[in-house]
Order: sequence, then structure tokens, then C-alpha cells
Amino acid sequence: MPRLADKRLGPMIFWSIAIAVTAVACAALFYAAAGRTVNAAGPEMIDPDEHFRLLLAGIEADEHSGKLDTAQALAARGELARELLRSKSESTARQPDTLGRAPLLIGIGAVAALSLGIYAALGSPSLPSLPLAERPEIAAQNIDLEDAVARIEARLATTPDDVRGWQVLAPTYIELGRYTEAVNAYRQVLALTPPTAELRTDLAEALLLEAGGAGSDEAMALLAEAAASDTANIRSRLYLAAELMRTASYEDAAVYWQEAINLANGDEPWLEAANQGLAVALNDGVDTAAQDQMEMIQGMVGGLSERLYADGGTVEEWMQLVRSHLVLNDRENAQRAYDAAIAAYPAAFDRGELDTLALSAGLTLNGDTP
Repeated sequence: MPRLADKRLGPMIFWSIAIAVTAVACAALFYAAAGRTVNAAGPEMIDPDEHFRLLLAGIEADEHSGKLDTAQALAARGELARELLRSKSESTARQPDTLGRAPLLIGIGAVAALSLGIYAALGSPSLPSLPLAERPEIAAQNIDLEDAVARIEARLATTPDDVRGWQVLAPTYIELGRYTEAVNAYRQVLALTPPTAELRTDLAEALLLEAGGAGSDEAMALLAEAAASDTANIRSRLYLAAELMRTASYEDAAVYWQEAINLANGDEPWLEAANQGLAVALNDGVDTAAQDQMEMIQGMVGGLSERLYADGGTVEEWMQLVRSHLVLNDRENAQRAYDAAIAAYPAAFDRGELDTLALSAGLTLNGDTP
């Protein structure tokens, strides 16, 4: 009998608590819906999009100043796209309250009765809870970027003038490698908003990525317009300089390299590359630093070669000489050094690593002396 009483007592306690909690929740709903206004601004003073505009502007400012590189900025825009989607989903779920108090009371009572009735039919306080990963609200939070893009695309299919949707999609397409769609999205933004230097540069960047290194006349025209319309726009100048270097227009490239460098604060991650690009452009495309480095390497190889041919050396030194000639793409002298090493060390077991290096590079094991 005590066990039977315990079994009956458990559900009774549960239902008592459930009814009490439901009553409190209904009272809270009734109080919250009673039409009170505390320190609330009028609807005309609230802009639900302002938060995302500020975030997007902040990302663009950080990228412009060099605090974020291109990959980091794209990732930030992608995260903003996900946040925008969640905000859109929540905002569409909220409807203005036009019910009177009587319908409200009826609705609250119906919700309470329906909730308790459904749980009475389907639920049980003795059943284990659903694992966290299987709960629908957790699954909704795990929405991936492709799903977010698909939902925004669906919205834009019915509201193509939603410029904020295109602004979110365009950089997201870049992140996903969908460059042609990114070009279209940036064109939509430019059609719906006044053209700015940043927007022109964004479209030019998408066009260059779409071209895959082949260049784009339209992109160059957009970049030139961006640089001319905004004397402080660094990104357009960097793109112009890089593309002009590709087409061997070194004199014009030097102008844009110098303008970008003049706009720098001194700690930008692209500054070193820009200085190097300027030096190459001023030298008609010849990288003097790389040329000097090559000459230094050739001098060191020459010194090692003279000593080994005159006085001999270890197998390791001969192997270093062969490798150096191969790095310099001087196969003739690499073969000559390998032949000299074979003459100095005729026993194959003395030259194991040297033979492996030479033969894998296509040199021949012929035993000829220099």
C-alpha cells in the first residue's frame, strides 16, 4: 500500500505544480499585454535596421583601415548575415497587438487548457528529457551559411528591392566562392543605392575574382572611378596598382602604390607589400631585392665550387654544391659537380644521400671525371 500511495502521489504533485506554473504564466501574460508603456519611444523613432547598418559599417571601416584583412572581413560579413536572418525570422513572428482585453483573456485560457490537455494525452513526468542536441530550438541555432543564404534568396525573390538583403548576400557569396552571384548582388546594391567608392571597389573585386586572374576592363574602370571619387580610398588604389603591375604598366602602377602608401598609418599589414611593389614598379618590373639575393647565392655557390674543385671536400659539401646548382636551375654544373663527387668517392655506399638527390633530379651516374 505505501508503494501504491507513492506512485499515485508523484503524478498528483506534478499536476499541482504544473497547474500552478500555468496560472502564474497566464497572469504574467495578461499583465504584459495590458497595454502599458514604460519609457518607450514611438514606432516612428525606432529603426530595427540601424543595428545591422552600424555593424556592417564597422566591418567596412575596419577593413578599410587594415584592422581586418579580406578573409576576416568576409567572415565577419557572413556572421552578420546569419544574425540578420535570425533577426528577420524573429521580427516576422511578432505581430502588433490589436486584441481587446476580453479576447485576450479567452486566448490565454485556451492556450493554458490546450497545453495541459496535450501534455495529459502525450506527456508523462516519468519520461526522460530530450537530449539537448535533438531539441528543435538548438537545431535552429545550428543553421549553416548555405541555409541562411537560401532563405535570404527566397525573400529577395519576392522583395527584390530589399537592399539590405543584397548587401548581406554579396560578401557572403564571395566567402562561398560564388563570384558570379556576388557580381550580380553588388550590381543590385549599386542599382538601389547611391554609388560610393567602396561599392565600386566591392564590385570590381568580385569581377576580378570571377575573371580568375585574367583581368577585367570593367573592374579597372570601376576602380579608377572609385579612386577618383574618394581620395582617401586605399583599397581601390591597391587593386589598381596590382592590376597595372600584371599588365606591365609600371609607371601608372607606381602612382597608385605611392598614393596608397601615403594614406597608410604605418602599421597596416599590406604596407610592406606595397613598398615592395613600388620598388619593383620604379625599376620597370625588375625586383632588385630578389635580384640581389640571387646574386648573393650565386656568389656563395661560386666560392664553394672553387674550393671543392681545388682542394676537395666531404660528401656532404659536394651534395650541397649539387643541390645549390639544381636550385639555380644550372643542370650542367650540377652534373659536373656530381661527376666530381663520384670521382672523389667511387664507393657507392659513401654517397647514399648524394646519389638519391642527384638521380631523383635527373642527373646521370656515369662516373666521368671533370
